[in-house]
Amino acid sequence: MRKVSFLAVALVVVYLLAAPLALGQGGNPPSTKESGQTSGKGMTTVEQTGKSVEQQKAPARRYINLPNRAVQAPFSDGVLVGDTLYVAGRIGIDPKTGKPAEDLEQEIKILLDGIRSTLQEAGMTMDDLVSVQVFCPDVSLYDKFNSAYRGYFGKEYPARAFVGSGPLLRGAHFEMLGIAVKR
Repeated sequence: MRKVSFLAVALVVVYLLAAPLALGQGGNPPSTKESGQTSGKGMTTVEQTGKSVEQQKAPARRYINLPNRAVQAPFSDGVLVGDTLYVAGRIGIDPKTGKPAEDLEQEIKILLDGIRSTLQEAGMTMDDLVSVQVFCPDVSLYDKFNSAYRGYFGKEYPARAFVGSGPLLRGAHFEMLGIAVKR
């Protein structure tokens, strides 16, 4: 049996005790207390061992559901989180028939008017859109869609993807969703 020096054993013990602390895995976390003071931007000041640290609160959500939806489905027309609105996918459903409009231009108009109504309900305009995705099973309709789409914006357009898709719900020719940020 070999003799192990006292110093070697002490070093091993110190290593085993110190390693978890160095890796942030041991010891007691510093205590925190909330002061209740806010910084004016949804922030609450937290004191941590004498230091001030900002903790951000999650912004409130507002669910937007337009009253005249042709189809009642299990989703909201939009969700407003802070200054950002997430607009649900929308198709050009004729409210009288519950089906896409017979006329392609009318279907596009219903779709874009629905997006605009959702934005208006959140206090925004089409120019607040920053990103849009358009799904279309027939990409040969790209130019037809763009003709109507251009009329809904000022001089600048949101980032956009026009995606060739498989069939859309109810036989629609287009579905559009987007993200808007209030200016």
